[in-house]
Amino acid sequence: SLDDLHDPYLMTDMKKAVSRIEQAILREENIMIYGDYDVDGTTAVSLVYDYLMSYYSNVATYIPDRYAEGYGVSYTGIDFAVDNNISLIIALDCGIKAIDKVSYAREKGVDFIICDHHRPGNSLPEAVAVLDPKRSDCNYPYDELCGCGIGFKLIQALSLNREQSIDDLIPYLDLVATAIAADIVPLTGENRTLTYFGLKVINSAPRPGIKAMMQQTKKEVFDITDVVFKLAPRINAAGRIEHGLFAVNLLTEKNVESAMAYAEAINTYNNQRKDLDQNITQEALDQITTQKEEHLSATVVLNEAWHKGVIGIVASRLIEKYYRPTLVFTKSGDKLAASARSVRGFDIYNALEQCADFIEQFGGHKYAAGLTLAPEKYLPFKQKFLEVVKETMPEEFLLQQITIDATINLSDITSKFQRILKQLGPFGPQNMKPVFMASGLRDNGYGKRIGDNGAHLKLNMISGSDRRTYNAIGFGLGDKYDLISNGKCFKAVFTIEENHWNGMTSLQLNIKDLCEDA
Repeated sequence: SLDDLHDPYLMTDMKKAVSRIEQAILREENIMIYGDYDVDGTTAVSLVYDYLMSYYSNVATYIPDRYAEGYGVSYTGIDFAVDNNISLIIALDCGIKAIDKVSYAREKGVDFIICDHHRPGNSLPEAVAVLDPKRSDCNYPYDELCGCGIGFKLIQALSLNREQSIDDLIPYLDLVATAIAADIVPLTGENRTLTYFGLKVINSAPRPGIKAMMQQTKKEVFDITDVVFKLAPRINAAGRIEHGLFAVNLLTEKNVESAMAYAEAINTYNNQRKDLDQNITQEALDQITTQKEEHLSATVVLNEAWHKGVIGIVASRLIEKYYRPTLVFTKSGDKLAASARSVRGFDIYNALEQCADFIEQFGGHKYAAGLTLAPEKYLPFKQKFLEVVKETMPEEFLLQQITIDATINLSDITSKFQRILKQLGPFGPQNMKPVFMASGLRDNGYGKRIGDNGAHLKLNMISGSDRRTYNAIGFGLGDKYDLISNGKCFKAVFTIEENHWNGMTSLQLNIKDLCEDA
């Protein structure tokens, strides 16, 4: 229920933030909404910009250039504000560590309101207000909001000041749900509520930009997985290949035809991103084998020619192959920049903190982070990072495990059962989709390998005397075809999915793994 959302004024500095924004409106100041170039940042900027523009016109947006300015608040962005007579910057999904830059802005007569969800350092920037539930002095009841989620709490507070109801803010929840899904924050508490209602908006009355992207996917009904794998990569592709502001323009566009044109361009960027991703991933895998680093405790690779926009994706791909904490470095200006990704249970942010002597700047979460360092520091950093991981990570963290929630019979899988399961959603980190195991299974003889090089497995499973067949797909399990061929008996671990096609809904099992059933 939307009644489960917390009072935004419970967040430290919220009153200061609202007061400064209202003051700016009263004085007819120019306001700039500043955000990172990823999905969380661009949706957050779109959300706050859209809301403020509904009753105040002196608002501009700014997304830093990934390559020229890098992550977070930049001096270039502040200078842009000064040159354009902007006296208030609202920074979203960044800024919690921008101490020097906020001080620089103050000297130039520019105030900051920071809305961030990353971990603060030992001190906070001297901004008018710092909204971040991870502040040690913030007692807000839920500290796992994403950057766009903090932006939503800000407009919720502004709306209360304007005697609006929560119903007036529902149209913005398509942006919030997209950010929550893309940023891989826990789907618990407020995040679960915001995502639940955000998915309703996505499927019933999405903004033109999101609707345009949905139409390109040919999917009728979007669930959280579709948002992660179909919407988020397209929004991200703008910042990776072109510029993050392109994504903001798409997400704030009111004209349907213009939104379609933006979406077409972003689709092209996304296809370019896929090609880069595949090529660089292969180069990184070759580097690991050439340097004989397959058996190290972590992966650290560098190529100064790699495209900075896809190194985070490449890091995730390398984890799929080797399943260990991974850093992918490339050249960024005169520095080296990296995206870091981790495995379940291991806090990569803490590991980087222990290597801080070699790092110029870093920030992020437990499972994903970014950093920059001087080229001459790369080798000593790499050695130190590998040592830290080896000393602090238990070996069991390197074993990919599937936690099985329950053993069931295929005959238990009915539409009623699925309706009950759906009530536990939306699913995501800390509220994962239930995983089931069934045994005594056989393929009905039509099972086959599909996809490029037969990478995936398509099955029609039967069990015992049950005459029904159960459609199943096993992504990346093509090499296990022999286990299901020729009427062999096997066990399978799976989740239950819905397929929507031509107005019809059918159930499909998404197989996570299978093995011989003795």
